[in-house]
Amino acid sequence: MKHLIVGLGNIGDEYRDTRHNIGFMILDAFAEASNISFSTGRYGDVARGRIKNQQVVLLKPNTYMNLSGNAVRYWKEQEGIEIDNILVVVDDLALPLGAIRIKGRGSDAGHNGLKNIAQMLGTDAYPRLRFGIGDDFPRGCQIDYVLGAFPAEARAVLKERIPVAVDAIRDVVLAGLGHAMCNFNNK
Repeated sequence: MKHLIVGLGNIGDEYRDTRHNIGFMILDAFAEASNISFSTGRYGDVARGRIKNQQVVLLKPNTYMNLSGNAVRYWKEQEGIEIDNILVVVDDLALPLGAIRIKGRGSDAGHNGLKNIAQMLGTDAYPRLRFGIGDDFPRGCQIDYVLGAFPAEARAVLKERIPVAVDAIRDVVLAGLGHAMCNFNNK
């Protein structure tokens, strides 16, 4: 079975360590833990590997966040991957820093990357792993917050929680979405 794991983020050095790029950070950690590496492909950086008997295709779109659906649709079709075997890893303002929420479908909750993916796939019924980035920003400053770098104290939390997200992705691939939801949501 083949899985497409998509980490959302924005390309460019100015976005590298920002909250909005947590999807890229988690996929980089997953690739490192799985001993696979990215190369530039159409619509993004792509890595291929195996986890036990499962094939994984990792994708970090280079389309910028708001057009991520183009890359997801292309690689879904290119690799012949069923929508149930897609997992989108994304930042979430509504969750505390480092919290993980895995869902099989849902609204975009105002996230433009998820909105574009739903538009391009024609459905919001695709699995996602939401990783909390917190919401400690003044009213009206959301864009500056998500495009801002993690402060030092938050980076310490990320060192502990990104490996948990990597384990959650591995669990989705090996044991299924329901199993991963039971093991990682609210933990």
